[in-house]
Amino acid sequence: MPEFSDEHWMRAALILAKQADGMNEVPVGAIIVKDNAVIAEGFNQPISSADPTAHAEVVALRSAAQALENYRLPDTTLYVTVEPCAMCAGAIIHSRVKRVVYGAAEPKAGAVCSHLQLFDQPQMNHRVEWVGGVMADEATATLQAFFARRRGEKRALKKAAE
Repeated sequence: MPEFSDEHWMRAALILAKQADGMNEVPVGAIIVKDNAVIAEGFNQPISSADPTAHAEVVALRSAAQALENYRLPDTTLYVTVEPCAMCAGAIIHSRVKRVVYGAAEPKAGAVCSHLQLFDQPQMNHRVEWVGGVMADEATATLQAFFARRRGEKRALKKAAE
């Protein structure tokens, strides 16, 4: 079986982000890989599931834990289209994911390197390797298009109400 690149897996995560977008959820997708095979995937769905924790990473972590029948996920890599938030970073640490690869930085809420640097805190009991910026342009463009559309929808509603 050929060894796939980070870009290969990020492309798959971007497809999942588009699924979230199609449900009018913030377009974030995540895939968990072990031994060069996908074991779980997820996309943002907090609105449609009425679950504030249903971020792409958490959905994928839950699915991976079920697939492996273990809440620990050693020797896995999580690919996500946007830098994880504090909630997701905490879940990643707790689940013992070995490596995280993300696309777009999240300057407001990013907890890997943009804001909180949770993976690098000395008091954490697990070290997560990470790489950021993989296919960042594509991931950023997906987010920007979503939010531009949402702003346009809000303007149209406001105009219609006037």
